[in-house]
Amino acid sequence: MEYNKIILGIDPGTNNMGIGIIGITGNSLSLIAMDLLKTEKIDDHAVKLKKIFDTVLRTIDHFHPDELAIESQFFGKNVQSMLKLGRAQGVAIAAALHRDIPVFEYSPRKIKQSITGRGNASKEQVAAMLIRMLKMENIPEYLDITDAIAVAACHFFQKSNPGAASGKQYTGWRAFIAQNPGKIKGR
Repeated sequence: MEYNKIILGIDPGTNNMGIGIIGITGNSLSLIAMDLLKTEKIDDHAVKLKKIFDTVLRTIDHFHPDELAIESQFFGKNVQSMLKLGRAQGVAIAAALHRDIPVFEYSPRKIKQSITGRGNASKEQVAAMLIRMLKMENIPEYLDITDAIAVAACHFFQKSNPGAASGKQYTGWRAFIAQNPGKIKGR
């Protein structure tokens, strides 16, 4: 099938990373592919990050997405978990930028609101709405996968509604550095 645009959605994680790819034709979206990268059995965090980077590159090279939509970090109580999640998100963003794919970031609340109309919807409610919306026959076993599809769908909805507040966009390293001066060491 020919698509006007392909969006790669990623739900970053260091144990499970959800991957969802949707195709856009006119005003409709179709599910192209979905997957889950499991790295929970890898003990070395650096090796996990390399696996995430390689997987995102391989996915980009296979599906040729026009844009990457990724869930931004949320603030939690466990600082170590947040740091690890931020690293996973960072290497996924780096892989996209390495292939010159524009990156858009959305908060979990924005994603849920975009899919269900409620920013405090549960992951199960988001999954149920996506299953109906995309007429999915194969129900994903892991919510990380439907979360990734939701990020991609959220991006489509935000871009198709110019009045909506969209996520952060990075079109290259310069844009990322300019918008995130506090994340760069020595700045």
